[in-house]
Amino acid sequence: MTETADELSAPLGQTEKRRRRRIRLPFTGLQALAVLLGLFLVVFAGFALFGDNPLGGEPVVRVAINEGAKPDDKAAAKPETKPDAKAEPGAAPATKADGGERKTVTIIDGSSGARQEVAIGGSDTAEPGAATPSAAMIGVDPRLLEKTRYGMIPVMVDGLKPFTAYAADADRAKAARMPSVAIVIGGLGVGAAKTVDAIMKLPPAVTLAFTPYGADPTKLAERARAQRHEILLQVPMEPYDYPDNDPGPQTLLATLGPDQNIDRLFWHMSRLQGYVGIGNFMGARFVATEAAMQPIVSEAAKRGLALFDDGAAPRSVAGSLAAGRAMPFAKGDVTIDAVPTPVEIDNALAKLESLAKERGVAVGTASALPVSIDRIGTWIKGLERKGILLVPLTTAMLKSKSN
Repeated sequence: MTETADELSAPLGQTEKRRRRRIRLPFTGLQALAVLLGLFLVVFAGFALFGDNPLGGEPVVRVAINEGAKPDDKAAAKPETKPDAKAEPGAAPATKADGGERKTVTIIDGSSGARQEVAIGGSDTAEPGAATPSAAMIGVDPRLLEKTRYGMIPVMVDGLKPFTAYAADADRAKAARMPSVAIVIGGLGVGAAKTVDAIMKLPPAVTLAFTPYGADPTKLAERARAQRHEILLQVPMEPYDYPDNDPGPQTLLATLGPDQNIDRLFWHMSRLQGYVGIGNFMGARFVATEAAMQPIVSEAAKRGLALFDDGAAPRSVAGSLAAGRAMPFAKGDVTIDAVPTPVEIDNALAKLESLAKERGVAVGTASALPVSIDRIGTWIKGLERKGILLVPLTTAMLKSKSN
């Protein structure tokens, strides 16, 4: 009470003792934020002082480095990137196969108007200079391969020729004494089922000709060689009604210069390996144009390959050009399934027999239609008792040359 009385009696402004008041503020959200910020700064300072980070917070950029690069390489390293989180739902990332993107093309048969979709994979769609060389087939002599921008292609080395190295086994002495026939089944590689039928249902002495198309012609050709068939590469060439009748991508054209056609030839040659020679796929106009055909024949001869003409073009210059290069050559005498019915196929096979007896050797061509494979397979079983020998195409070529 005394203190209170004194304060009341004292003059204004003269109070000796002032009462100190403690102001208690409520614990607000702002104070909580300040506490959390303080804790964060303490933790960060501790990490900076005691953490084992030699860069000490310096900016860091991660780069991809080629292990094989040399110090003087001028190629810039590329920053590491992450997938775009904003990509459309369900959108698949763009991918590229080892040999390039796969492409589907349409081959048009001008005589029937039939269209066939063909998948081409690997280096098929690559730009010039960007294609990846294809792997060598099993059983292919690596000495007989030359690397190009499209892949491996055949080459002759020290007198060893692909024609000799990959020819199928045959009794050539017996063939020299007997009428002989060779059968070439063409258009293989496009359509795995029919290709496998030809490989497995026909005897090894039947020669199989592969187009450069299809998803994986190398594997099918490899299987054919494993069954002891010799194989040919069919090169798409320009027919008279091109492009209405289209053999396919990279067709050799009579209107192109030699360098362009040779470049396209290399593309076809790289699609598979282990073949004894090349033949035409369509190409009535091209094989009749000497200026266009001559560089192709010369290139094939230089590489130790044989040349096969399917006989469909009456004005073909293939035979005379091959003779000028002294290279193995054969021409188809009979198209066995020109009319693909059992009766007409049997008639064509009978004609082939007559030619073989008359001339000593004859060559028949056919496609891999089921009816063709069936009738040819049955006919072959009866050849021996008729005194006719079935031989690979290479044997027929050598016999024709000796005759």
